[in-house]
Amino acid sequence: MAVNINKEACIGCGACVDTCPVEALSMVDDKAQCDADICIDCGACIDACPVEAISQ
Repeated sequence: MAVNINKEACIGCGACVDTCPVEALSMVDDKAQCDADICIDCGACIDACPVEAISQ
């Protein structure tokens, strides 16, 4: 299962993208996006997000 990203809360800082060990996250239209096929649900991006826009 992949993480959920609240697009309204996401500020587009890219911290989650830089933290993801499997490169499942990318920036699309200045918002984080998760590729569910790649995500290993490790939670690293959740800890990296400064505005708590990512959840499991």
